[in-house]
Amino acid sequence: MQHFEREGIRFAYEESGPSGAPVVVFSHGFLMDREMFQLNIAELQHVFRCIVWDQRGFGATGPTSKAFSYWDSARDLIALLDHLEIASASLVGMSQGGFLSMRAALLEPDRLRALALVSTRSDLDSEAVQQSFEALKEEWSKNGATHVAQDLSTFLLGSQYEGSPAWIEKWLQLPTEYFDQAVNALTSRDDISPRLQEITHASIVFHGSDDMAISPTCGESLAAGLPNCKGFVLVDNAGHTPNLTHAALVNPALRDFLMRYAR
Repeated sequence: MQHFEREGIRFAYEESGPSGAPVVVFSHGFLMDREMFQLNIAELQHVFRCIVWDQRGFGATGPTSKAFSYWDSARDLIALLDHLEIASASLVGMSQGGFLSMRAALLEPDRLRALALVSTRSDLDSEAVQQSFEALKEEWSKNGATHVAQDLSTFLLGSQYEGSPAWIEKWLQLPTEYFDQAVNALTSRDDISPRLQEITHASIVFHGSDDMAISPTCGESLAAGLPNCKGFVLVDNAGHTPNLTHAALVNPALRDFLMRYAR
């Protein structure tokens, strides 16, 4: 594992693949970390230089006491490219990782080649969803993930995923302190739908047909709003994390897209 620093935060990242190959940066979802892309990177690292990192609040980067937005997280991603002296990259962003990837594309459009967006949206969550996250924040401050881990597993991973216990254990180990900063970034994000026309990069959108966190209709709308979208891939029987739980279905389309547009 390697690290870079920005704004006093020490970010963890890993890379694999040929050093001179086209770069693909993977950004994880809320409550996830860089390990959610292992099966995807295994498929791609022979052709691409794959870089995966842990965002503020999660994984080996850990919690932060500072308030932040997904525009800050987008700048974190750009700082990672600067740190590695990478002039051009493509992005794979899942849910929260999609929020920041689209913002990075708006901040530095000439720096990026292609975007693969998984289980994400450009608009805002309903008031009911936002209230549920506020309730999660309150519960977490008292008990951490103790009473919610199993429900989170079903919500994020689905009920049939065999790897759920490992993720539940990760959540149980997360500290109660400063968890609110990550939730606040999620619930206070802005609507970038009016700016989608500015994201002219080749793009592709993946979504699980059984996603309980973000409706597949949001993925369809996102694909329709991106002016250079090459396709919308609905992953049958997958929940919110199709690249993790249904990697065998996602990888072929993801690899084909990146082979065409990320090189």
